[in-house]
Parts: sequence; structure tokens; C-alpha cells
Amino acid sequence: MKYIIILGDGMADEPIASLNNKTCLQAANKPNIDKIAALGRSGLLDTIPPGFAPGSEIANMSVMGYDVPQVFEGRGSLEAASMGVTIEDGEMAMRCNLICIENGKIKNHSAGHISNEEAEELILFLQEKLGNEQVNFFAGVSYRHLLKVKGGIKQLKCTPPHDVPGTPFSEVMIEAVSENAVHTATLLNDLILRSQELLENHPVNLKRAAQGKDKANSIWPWSPGYKPAMKTLLELYQLKSGSVISAVDLIRGIGVYAGLKVVEVEGITGLYNTNYEGKAQAAIEALKTDDFVYLHIEASDEAGHEGDVELKIKTIEYLDSRIVKPIFEELSTWDEPVTIAILPDHPTPCSIKTHTNNPVPFIIYRPGETPDDVQVYDEFASSKGSYGLLKGMEFMQTLIKV
Repeated sequence: MKYIIILGDGMADEPIASLNNKTCLQAANKPNIDKIAALGRSGLLDTIPPGFAPGSEIANMSVMGYDVPQVFEGRGSLEAASMGVTIEDGEMAMRCNLICIENGKIKNHSAGHISNEEAEELILFLQEKLGNEQVNFFAGVSYRHLLKVKGGIKQLKCTPPHDVPGTPFSEVMIEAVSENAVHTATLLNDLILRSQELLENHPVNLKRAAQGKDKANSIWPWSPGYKPAMKTLLELYQLKSGSVISAVDLIRGIGVYAGLKVVEVEGITGLYNTNYEGKAQAAIEALKTDDFVYLHIEASDEAGHEGDVELKIKTIEYLDSRIVKPIFEELSTWDEPVTIAILPDHPTPCSIKTHTNNPVPFIIYRPGETPDDVQVYDEFASSKGSYGLLKGMEFMQTLIKV
């Protein structure tokens, strides 16, 4: 048996008044996903352990079958693995967003989805001006970058910028939660303020402003941690080989620590305009040789963060017609059975533009297995599925039947 997880990041939601109190999943035209729901078995999955914020790093590690409280060491160290940046002993890594601040408030977490080229120029500029023996910046993708601090202490209260749009940035700056971390918090807050002075009138931002685009006029470090000690999925679940396909460094980084091969696909963006067909074909090709494929699509999450209901529905429909349809049709012709799972990692409700920790709906279609009575895929239909409510590692254990 082979396995593929198709994960639509953040595509679960809450009932929306403008959709006659339907969710985006209920409103979307998704005949292929619904067909798989009718052929398979459904349930809900609680991906966020108690005491953890509902971030994609936590949720995806849960979906992949990790005991998050035992192995999680911050988002930055995971993204570093994807970027090929080594985290040495005594170093702390953090996700470092480029964000837009307007009138002293966080306008958005993505600097208007700044391009890779613009962002790289700004990060290299910050490395030149602020980088030193202790502090180093590394360019990633769009607004998502990496900050390493030698001797940094991770006992910090950091607020993800996508959680607080419209909030005065001064109210959500970094706080130490232990005496040892005071110096680290002071250092990081100083870097934030100095980055604002340096970036405000940088030529990249002046050009963006002239074009009516948001400026990338501040860094925002968050999710600190050290190098994680994780067993591979191959060790945990007796798989022979596996691959991860994603445009997002975080997911690719988790895949690296999980022992999965990172599959490169041209034209993937992490947005609604990503190369869906390329991802679908890459997943099919990977399954020809691998036991397991983790196919991650970010678009619905970004639409949720923008509060764009129409776009979120479109991303779900694209997932259905341009990812699920070709994969299901191809795998249905194979002699070797492939189990297909479809789910999000967490909800990203358009009404609040950030993640919640509500359980997410999932499908597991195992060829030859008797289906349950669920006929469509959404937050409410799946709650009536035969799997009931699973928690964390139980999903992967159920999928692989360890």
C-alpha cells in the first residue's frame, strides 16, 4: 500500500453570513473531493495540542504523526532546514517576516505579498547593516525569512504577525518570559526598531509605494527555537521512502527533518496562482517510486488571512479540479493501491483572518475498504464520519495502520 496526503492549508472555516451561513467548503463546487468522501471514511482531527498556538508548524507536524510537545523547537529551525541553513549548537533560529506597518499599526503580515526579488534585496540590505557575529539574516520566499541569533534564549513571548492585523506594533513586541531571556528580547526589539528606520525609505519601498503597493517597512521575528531532534517518518511508521511537495519553506523543512525528499516544482508560489498541475504531476511521479507523499497547497490559508471569501472558495475549487481530480483519476488506473487522505491543517476563518484550533475535517479513502455514510466533504458532514474525533498522532497512526 502507498499513501498520499493532500493538504489544503487553512481551508476549513466557520459559517459565513454572506454565504447563507455556509462555510467555504460547503459553498465550493468540489465534485472530486466529495466523490472521494463518498468512497472513503471521514472524521475530524484535532491538530493542536493543549498549550500550543494554532500555527501551521504545529498543525502540520501533528498531521505528519509527530508528538509535538516532545519534538517542537520553533518554526525558524524547521524553515532553516528547507533553506539549507545549519542551526549550530548555541544558536537560536526564528521566522523573520517582512511586514507592512502603517500609522503605527500592523497592516499585514506579508508586506502585500512582496516578490522574492524585492524581499531578497531588503534582507541582504539588513544583513549588511544589522548582521554581525551574533545576528544573521537569511533570505527565504516572499515575506518569509530567517533570523539566527548566537546565544539567543528562546523563553520569549512572540506574537505571529498574521494573528494581529490592525494592532499597534508597540503593543505586541517581544517579551522575555524568563530572567535569562531579557537580553535576547531587548536585542530583538532593537532590531525591529532599527529595521523600520532602515527600510522605510529604501528604494524598493519607495518604488512599491509609488506603485500603490504596501511597503515592507519592518521585520517581525517570531517562533524561536533550537535545532530539533526528530525521528524520521520512515523510522516512526516503517515507510521505505517518501517525498514532500510544497512552496513553503516551513513544510519543506519539516519534510527534511522527517526524512522526506523535497520535490522541486517550477512555478509554485504559495498563492492562488501556484502551479497546481505541476504539483499534481510531481505527486504522481513521486508515488511511482515512493511509499508516501505529502502534498501541501498553501493558497486557501493566504486567502483566509486576507479575509477574501470569494478567493478562498476559488482556491478550494482549484484544489478539487486541478489537484485532486488528476491525481485520483491516475491512481485509479494503478494496480498497486494508494490510500488518499484529504484535509487542512487548521481552520483560517475569513472573518478573523487568522488560525483557530478547531478540529478539521478529513477523509481517508482506502481502496477496497467499506465506506461510511458521509457523502460530501465539509466541517459538518465529516463530523458524522465513522472515524469520529482523532487527536494529533492518531491520524497518521490510523492512515498507516501502525
